[in-house]
Amino acid sequence: MRVSLNKSELISGGSIQITGSKSESNRLLILQALYPKLEIKNLSNSDDTAVMVKALSSEESLIDIHHAGTAMRFLTAYFATQKGREVILTGSDRMKERPIAILVQTLQKIGAEIEYLDENGFPPLKITGKTITDDKVEIKANISSQYITALLLIAPKLKHGLCLNLTGELTSRPYVNMTLDLLKSIGVDCNHDHNHIHVRPMPELNQKIQLTVESDWSSASYYFSMVALSAIGKKVRLRSYKTNSLQGDSILPELYQPLGVETRFEQDELILTKISEPKENSIEVDMRSCPDLAQTLAVSCLGLGIGCNLTGLHTLKIKETDRLVALKNEMEKCGATVNITNASLHLPSGAKLIADAVISTYNDHRMAMAFAPLALKTSIAIEEADVVSKSYPGFWSDLKALGFHLKSA
Repeated sequence: MRVSLNKSELISGGSIQITGSKSESNRLLILQALYPKLEIKNLSNSDDTAVMVKALSSEESLIDIHHAGTAMRFLTAYFATQKGREVILTGSDRMKERPIAILVQTLQKIGAEIEYLDENGFPPLKITGKTITDDKVEIKANISSQYITALLLIAPKLKHGLCLNLTGELTSRPYVNMTLDLLKSIGVDCNHDHNHIHVRPMPELNQKIQLTVESDWSSASYYFSMVALSAIGKKVRLRSYKTNSLQGDSILPELYQPLGVETRFEQDELILTKISEPKENSIEVDMRSCPDLAQTLAVSCLGLGIGCNLTGLHTLKIKETDRLVALKNEMEKCGATVNITNASLHLPSGAKLIADAVISTYNDHRMAMAFAPLALKTSIAIEEADVVSKSYPGFWSDLKALGFHLKSA
C-alpha cells in the first residue's frame, strides 16, 4: 500500500491515545509465560506483540516470528529453558540475515542446546529445551541490549539464577534498566553494579500480580516531530504516560526542546506545544541510549532546515534494515546531503526540501512513520505504508484525525 500525503496543517489541540509500549509488552509476555500468575493490562496492539503472543501460546514445533527481531532474541532464550520442548525458530528472509551468534554462544556457555539449521550465526535455530544450572557468564556490553535482556528475562527461572558480567561500555542502557525494573516489579531480587548484573532465582510467584503497560514513547516520537515541524502555538495531547517512565525513549522532551517543542504533563497526558523555532542551526546528539529515535530526529532536522550530527548508532545496521543506509538514501531523495559512518549520521544545515519524494520503507515501520511528518512541510508519498502495523497499526488513521491530507492506493 502506498500512502500519498499532500502538504498539510496540524489541527491544534488534537488528542491521541497510544497503546502500550511494545518494549514493555514483549518483556512482560515472556515473564508471564514463565510466571502464569502475572496479569498484564494495556498490551501493545503491534504486530510484534501479536507475534509474541502467538508464539508463546503455540504448541507447534515450528515457530515463525516473521520480521519480529525482539521476538527472535527473547524466544531463543525462553525456549532454551523449556525442558522437553524442541522447536525450530525461524523468520522472514531479512530475519535470516540478522546476526544472533553472540546470544546463542552465550546461552550455549551456560548449557543451552541450540544449533543453526542454515548459516552459522543466523536463524533459523533448532532449540532443545533443558534445565540450565550454570549461573555465570560473560557477554559484550556494546551489542544489542535485546541480547542482554533475553538472558535477564530467563535468569530468575534458572536453578541458581544468573551472574552476568558485561565487558565494555553498555549500549542502550535504559532498555536494560527497563528489564531490571520489570523483574523487580514482580518480586525478583536483582542488582546492577557497574558492569555486573546478578539475578537471583525465583521459582514461582506467591500471588497474582497485575501490571499495566505504559503507552509507547517510541510511538510518541512522531508527534514530537509533527509539533516541531508545525507553526508556533500548535499543540498535541498524547495519552497515557508516566513521569517516571521505564522507557529509554522518554528522553524525547530533552531531545526536542532545542527544536522548539515544550513538553508538560497533565495527569496521564503529555501536552506538546511548539513555542519557538530552533535557536541553533545544528544539533549534536549521542544516541547510544535511544537509537530507535534516530530516524525521527534526523527527519525532523531535515524538515526544519537545520543540521544534525547523530552518533552512537552502531546498532542501526542490524535492525529491520540497515537504517543508516536507508536514512541516507531516503533523506537525499528529499533534498538532503547526508554522510554516514558505521555509527553516525551527519546532515548539514540548509537543505531545501524536494516536493513529491517517494519514500521506500525497506520493511521498516520506523522509516514510514519518521518521514510522514514531512507532509507538514511538503507533499510526500510513502511506499509499503502498511508496514506501520509492526508497532503502530492505527498510525495513518490517527494522522487523519490530526488534519493530515492523505490517501492510500
